[in-house]
Amino acid sequence: MSSNQTSDRFDRPLRDLRVSVTDRCNFRCVYCMPKETFDKNYRFLPRSELLSFEEIERVVQAAAELGVTKVRLTGGEPLVRRDLETLITQVRDVPGITDVSMTTNASLLTRARARSLRDAGLQRLNVSLDAMDDETFMRVNDVDVTVQTVLDGIENAAQVDFDSIKVNMVVKKGLNDHSILPMARFFHGTGQILRFIEFMDVGNSNAWDLSHVTTSGEIADIINAELPIRPAEANYRGEVAKRWEYQDGGGEIGIISSVSEPFCGDCSRARLSATGSIYTCLFASSGHDLRPALREGDTDTVREKLRKLWSVRADRYSETRTQTSVIHIRPKVEMSFIGG
Repeated sequence: MSSNQTSDRFDRPLRDLRVSVTDRCNFRCVYCMPKETFDKNYRFLPRSELLSFEEIERVVQAAAELGVTKVRLTGGEPLVRRDLETLITQVRDVPGITDVSMTTNASLLTRARARSLRDAGLQRLNVSLDAMDDETFMRVNDVDVTVQTVLDGIENAAQVDFDSIKVNMVVKKGLNDHSILPMARFFHGTGQILRFIEFMDVGNSNAWDLSHVTTSGEIADIINAELPIRPAEANYRGEVAKRWEYQDGGGEIGIISSVSEPFCGDCSRARLSATGSIYTCLFASSGHDLRPALREGDTDTVREKLRKLWSVRADRYSETRTQTSVIHIRPKVEMSFIGG
C-alpha cells in the first residue's frame, strides 16, 4: 500500500480505478444503452475528445501514488477502441499497479485478440452475458448477437490462461430472470465464476423500477433449490460480490446486491470517464474534470486534485436510494459513459 494512501470522509481508502476508454458500444443493452436513447442519431464523442493513452497513464500514475493497486478498463465496449494493448502495457508498467482487468461483452474477442491482450499484460476478464437462450439474449442486447458468439469469446479467453474469467449477468425481473438456473447449470464446474447482478438504477434511460429487481436472496434461493450452495468468505474487504460455493465442489458464484444489500460502506472505487472526468460514485450526478490538470503536464497536479476530490467524498447512494427524492429527481450519469 502507498505511504500516501488517501481516504474519504467515511475512512474508505482509494484502491480501485475504473477507466472508461470509450463511450461507444456495439451492443444496445436495454438496461444500459437502450435504442430509444442511443439510436442512429445519437452523437457519440469524437475521438479528439477522448483521453489519449498517455493522459490515462498519467491519471493511473497519480492514482497509484494515492494507493490504487487495481485498474479495470471499461467502456462502452473497450474492444472498440483501437490499439488497446498499448494502453494495457502502459498501465501494467505503472509502479504500484498489481492488477489490470477489463469488462467486455466478448463479441469481438477472437483467439488472436485474447492472446494479444494477455501478452500486453491484461490479467483478468469480466464478460457480460445475460441469458443462455438466443431469444432472450438478443432481446437484451438488441443487436441480434447470439449467445454462441459470446461463448466463443469466453472460450478464446480461456485458451490463453487469464488469471480469472468472470461472467456477469444483470438480472431484470420479467426480462431474463428465467435464465438464472440455465446460466448456473452451464457454468457450474467450468472454473469460470458466474456473477449475478441486481438490476440497478444506473443512469436515467433504463426505466428502472424497484419491481424489476430480483433480489440477491431470491437469486440464491433459485439456485440452491437445484444446485445447493453455501456462503463463502470474502476474498478481501470491500469485495463487490457476495461469494457462494457449490456444495458438490462445482466452483462458486457471486451475487452483487447493490439494491437489496448496499455495500457503500466498503466502496473503494473511483471512475475515470473517457473524457477525463473523475466520478466518485457509480450513481453520481456529475464528475470532476481532470483535463485542465492533465494539460498542465504535471502528474503532481493531477495527484493533488484527485486527493482533494477523494478526501471530501461522502457518496453512499445505494444506502439512500429508497428516498423518493433521490430516485426520481436526482439525475445520474449514464453507465455507458463511465463504465460499470
